[in-house]
Parts: sequence; C-alpha cells; structure tokens
Amino acid sequence: MAGLYIHIPFCKSRCIYCGFYSTTRLEQRQKYVDALCKEMILRRGYRSEGVKELRSFDNTEATNNLSTCQLVNLSTKINTIYLGGGTPSQLSIAQLEQLFIYINKVYSIGDDAEVTMECNPDDITDDYVQAISRLPINRVSMGVQTFDDNRLRFLRRRHSSENVYKAVERLRQAGINNISIDLMYGFPNQTVDEWRLDIEKAISLNVEHISAYSLMFEEGTPLFKMLESKKIKEADEEQSLEMFNSLIDTLTAAGYEHYEISNFAKPGFRSRHNSSYWQGIPYIGIGAAAHSYDIKTRQWNVSDIDEYIKSIDKGIIPMEYETIDDDTRYNDTITTALRTAEGVDMASLSTKHRNHCHASAKTYIAQGLLELKNNRIRITRKGIFVSDMIMGDLMLV
Repeated sequence: MAGLYIHIPFCKSRCIYCGFYSTTRLEQRQKYVDALCKEMILRRGYRSEGVKELRSFDNTEATNNLSTCQLVNLSTKINTIYLGGGTPSQLSIAQLEQLFIYINKVYSIGDDAEVTMECNPDDITDDYVQAISRLPINRVSMGVQTFDDNRLRFLRRRHSSENVYKAVERLRQAGINNISIDLMYGFPNQTVDEWRLDIEKAISLNVEHISAYSLMFEEGTPLFKMLESKKIKEADEEQSLEMFNSLIDTLTAAGYEHYEISNFAKPGFRSRHNSSYWQGIPYIGIGAAAHSYDIKTRQWNVSDIDEYIKSIDKGIIPMEYETIDDDTRYNDTITTALRTAEGVDMASLSTKHRNHCHASAKTYIAQGLLELKNNRIRITRKGIFVSDMIMGDLMLV
C-alpha cells in the first residue's frame, strides 16, 4: 500500500508565517487541475518503472484526451489520500470531482482508505460541506491556529473563531466524523494562560485530532522580516517549554494520545497518512512542489506553477530526484520514526546502524532524554523539547 498526496497551492490570501509553496493566482485553478490529472496518468508506472523510465514515460493519447481515456491500473494500491496546500477548499466542487474521477481511473483505492482534505474554516459553508460529503472525503483538517481573533488578524488568516465553531458543526451534520485542527503557540506577547485558553477551546470542539506547533519564523516570510526589523520578538525558550508542557498535560488528560511530537489523537484516530511518512511507507506526490518516495529514491516536483503546467502539457514530469543509499535511509528513519511514540525499532536496523545508534544514544539515555525499551529507542517527554539536537547526534554525518 502507498499514500497519495496532491498539492493544491492556491490561497485566497497569504498568511504571514507560511513557508509552503502557494500562489494567489486563482485564475490558474482549472489549468492546474487538468495538469494534476495528466500527471497522475504520467505517473501510472511509479514504483514499478523506475525514475529514468518515469521521466520519459509517454502517454500522449491519454493525457490529451482526459475526458475519454479509460485506464485500468492495479499495480499501485492506495491506502491514504491527502489533499494539502495551500488551500484545497479553494477548488470548486466540479474541480474536486474531476480529481477524484482520475484518482479512481489511475489507482486502486483501498476500501477503507483515509481521504483527507485541508480546508479553511470560512470555506465550510452549508453548500460546500454538503457537496464534499458526497465525495470520498472522510477526514477534514482545518488550520484553526488560534481562537483569538486579534491574533488571527495578525497572521492574516481569513477566518474568525466563530467560523471554526460553525465549520465543525456543519461538518458533523454532513456526516464527517474525523476532524483534525491545527493550533499554534508562541505568538509575540502571548501568555501561557492565553495559550491554555486556546487549548481548552480546542477540546470543547470534541474533534478527533489536534496538531500543535510553535510559531515558526521561516526565512523569506513577512513574519521573518518583522522579526529581523525588531517589530516583534520570539517567545523565550522557558515560556515555550511551559506552553508545550501545558499542551501535553491538558490534551492527554482530555483523552488524547500524544503519538507524535506535534500530534494528538483520540484512540483510533491517528492520521494514517502522516503516520505513513514517519513509518517510511512509500508515497506518491502529485502537483507543483510535491514530493514522492519509493524507498529507493526521493523525488520532488518544481515549485513553480507555470513551469509545472507547461512541462506536464508536454508529457514531462518536471522533477528532480536523489537515490537513497543505506546511510541516508538510516538518517531518514532517525528523523521520522524517532518523532513517534513507538520510536525506532532497533531490530529493523543493520548491524552498522544499530551499533552507531546505540553508541550515540548512551549519553542521552543516561540523561533521561532517550529510553531503550523492548528493543525500541524513543524520545522521552523530557527529551522532546531538545529532539532536534538528539536526532542530529544520532544521525550519520
């Protein structure tokens, strides 16, 4: 089984913190959706043909006649689908329907597949949610970020806190019973009590999944420029640690499982798609800036919508790739599996990598930052806040 990720880069407006590839050129949506469908056809042989063959794969008749092509391909079985962005809810229902028609033409979809769509809360109108409920979408992820309307305006988010409550209610009424929300903490001048209030409001929504991240100052973003010009300042490390500990304590007390550094889920509602990344399961990425992984190689498409559409129209996937050797694969395992509650299965490592991991972990185990139990090495709660340092030291240089 593999995962399928489709990148929808369109945003009505840009948030000041976002470092993901996105565009506000909404007039490009239909051309882009057509290109996504063509790329799915071009990638039909992914995981069986190899990168060189894939780059030159030609199915001109199918890509030039999207409405009539009939494809049968059972070689790539899909267990999870994720429409991410950008803002996928900026696509029309007709465009979403077109995507799902081609997903089903090109791939074999598991009967119990998890199908996630990222949505902005203010896009979840009565009509829109009723329409997406008729699609295969069975999980919705919303970027809430905060329930403080002043901070939402600071981030240049389009929605209000009221939109969030209405969106959740509409999704429930439409039968969407797997909802995830994203939260942020560490805003300039935010207090710990204000952050706790955000957590309590998130719990009151009774959603199945919560992701929470410290506000990041990505180079090149308006937020980073505000930091550089000293218009704002970052939360100090001690306060960030207190906020993170408050997050863990409050959510776990409310029945959420802390299954990955930044992710919490009610029992049975872990994100299966994101978990596949952390477990090293192959995935296919469709769209500008999308990444793909087949254990042997990692690939990434060009981060330019014009170049992407132009290249796909010529029957060429505009991507670069790298071959993954054993040492790189070990490093990938450290930076993904070590983020999870299960940690790294030492039995799955080669003798060389297992010995290196044991030797590098000894100091951190003695300090209580790592633990080795049942032949698995995992980060302890004490070690989570310095997890980047730990992972860096366990990796092979």
